[in-house]
Amino acid sequence: QVQLVESGGGLVQAGGSLRLSCAASGSIFSIKVMGWYRQAPGKQRDMVAVATDGGSTSYADSVKGRFSISRDNAKNTAYLQMNSLKPEDTAVYYCAAAVRLRPGGDSEYWGQGTQVTVSS
Repeated sequence: QVQLVESGGGLVQAGGSLRLSCAASGSIFSIKVMGWYRQAPGKQRDMVAVATDGGSTSYADSVKGRFSISRDNAKNTAYLQMNSLKPEDTAVYYCAAAVRLRPGGDSEYWGQGTQVTVSS
């Protein structure tokens, strides 16, 4: 019913920047929350940043001041601007969305993930 497609991952040197995008499509009435999570090898998936449709944002302590999440509600798209990247930011980054569906009901969806690798 709803698909999330991430893009923008890749390989970057420490101190560099990347911008991830997540585009949602399908039977969407509205998206209450869009967020980014990451999972490094052998570790659990953790929240990186989330943004509500009202403009509120929340960040993991490890990325505060370096990462910025934004949304284009008209395009059902979220972005994650990542600056001053560190090797410990290396992970698969996943987009997630809490969606109110057409014609009704709420559900959560995940993207397929995009690899971010930061070399030292």
